[in-house]
Amino acid sequence: MPFSAIIMAADRSPDDPVTRAAGVSCKALTPVGGIPMVLRVLNALGESPAIGPRLLCGPPRPLLEQSAALKSGVDAGDYGWTANRDSPSASAGATLEQIPDSQPVLLTTADHALLSSQIIDYFCKQACTADFDLLVGLAPHEQVATTYPGVHRTRLRFSDRDYCSCNLYAFMTPRSRTVTTFWRKVESQRKRPWRMVAMLGWWPVLKYLLGRLSLQEALDRISSRLEIKIGVVILPFADAAVDVDTENDWRLVQQILAEKE
Repeated sequence: MPFSAIIMAADRSPDDPVTRAAGVSCKALTPVGGIPMVLRVLNALGESPAIGPRLLCGPPRPLLEQSAALKSGVDAGDYGWTANRDSPSASAGATLEQIPDSQPVLLTTADHALLSSQIIDYFCKQACTADFDLLVGLAPHEQVATTYPGVHRTRLRFSDRDYCSCNLYAFMTPRSRTVTTFWRKVESQRKRPWRMVAMLGWWPVLKYLLGRLSLQEALDRISSRLEIKIGVVILPFADAAVDVDTENDWRLVQQILAEKE
């Protein structure tokens, strides 16, 4: 069964630095190589045989109307659109409710400008061969740092290896969707990994700060707390860890894509 795909396309704040630098009304509409980022994500998903229906969560309807290409895709039924809520976790939870429980779901973000069908295919294939409720995409930090030296990416420091988040999540079972409730508690701490780990208890956070907490131990503790089985897909693609959070990120992805294309 192909995955349904959710693309989170609403701004986190009304004064996003990328939106301001690009002079657009919504971050998802920031042009990269002359193409709005969100369309690049939609196109990559559309090129993957692992993906079925695609559903945009945001941007708000008035902003959607400002992009002729995005609006025409929605009007033609190429992909769906639903209004975002007041936070990413609430938006994800509400959008997941529109998809049958039996359907596996890939969730990603509109600022994943370097996302490709190759990355998507690899992630979905690995997710399907694993026995987990929820899977999270990670890339080795050293690979990202080597490929793009000098570019800051939030580092998750574990005793066995350091990783970067890839904004790719696979909801494989109905039970996995309960994670959005926990997400509400941690979404404000996404740039402070130690605070997220602290929700597991003080002993794990101490081990994390001392560099003694392994990735598997962290996964086991989160799985136990949420009563679901959580796993990871380690992606061998540095591009998978590069999203557009800052003006420098925006300029970087434009340079990368210009060299590739």
